[in-house]
Amino acid sequence: MQIQDTLESSWDKLSEKLSSWVDTVVLNLPNLLIAIVVFIIFYWLSGQTDNFINRLLKKRIKQPSIRGLVAKILSVIILFLGLILGLSVMNLDDALNTILASAGVAGLAVSLALQGTLSNTLSGFYLALNDVIKVGNWVETNGFSGEVMEITLRNTKVKEADNNIVVIPNKQIVENPFKNYALTSRIRTTITCGVAYDSNLREVKKIAIDAIEATFPPNKDEEIEMYFNEFGDSSINFMLRFWVDATKNLTAIQVKSEAIMTLKEAFDKHGIDIPFPIRTLIQKQN
Repeated sequence: MQIQDTLESSWDKLSEKLSSWVDTVVLNLPNLLIAIVVFIIFYWLSGQTDNFINRLLKKRIKQPSIRGLVAKILSVIILFLGLILGLSVMNLDDALNTILASAGVAGLAVSLALQGTLSNTLSGFYLALNDVIKVGNWVETNGFSGEVMEITLRNTKVKEADNNIVVIPNKQIVENPFKNYALTSRIRTTITCGVAYDSNLREVKKIAIDAIEATFPPNKDEEIEMYFNEFGDSSINFMLRFWVDATKNLTAIQVKSEAIMTLKEAFDKHGIDIPFPIRTLIQKQN
């Protein structure tokens, strides 16, 4: 008899609890439906945002990986806002506070664990959103020089003149000085050479400037400069400075090579010697 009373009491409590749950669900059914509709709307907005951001940033950011990540982050933020709004509609403030607190703790833990990776990723965003460096530019950074082949979220790939690929973390590029030859349309190049002591220096200067001007035409406000600056052991040395078009993606080595060939051909044509040191050996005979 006692067991039967206990079972009946337990069943009454369970029935009462289930009944209260049903009443709660029925009472909050409108809010539940509204919350579901809100989440569906935000889910749809999330998908539309992904496509819209990809199209919007296509011209601004050339790297698909960075565009995709930006779009995905914004989509997740919209979904999270939809979840928060849905829980608020259902008056689940305690659950909402728990989710926000857990998200904050998880975000802090992840940021500490991936500090280096996040730093490189943020640097990748900076490089992508600013025009300081682009794919195809010729740059010098962190002791390396070459053409930028790819900018990813974590690193930048640079192809050197010898065809070696250098992978540089984005953080190092952002935090250290670097030279980008594509930021200006014109750059100045300097070469040095020497002529024999018996040369007519004024004639040498005119011939050299005319030859360089024909190969690398200056703009109206630019000037080819040539200065004799040293009495060397076997030659009078000079420095020649001229402007070149940086948009043609010529490397400094290519420009100097072309300039040296131009000067050598011009000097040979006019009989101007470029001397080299001569050493005389004297052998004594017994």
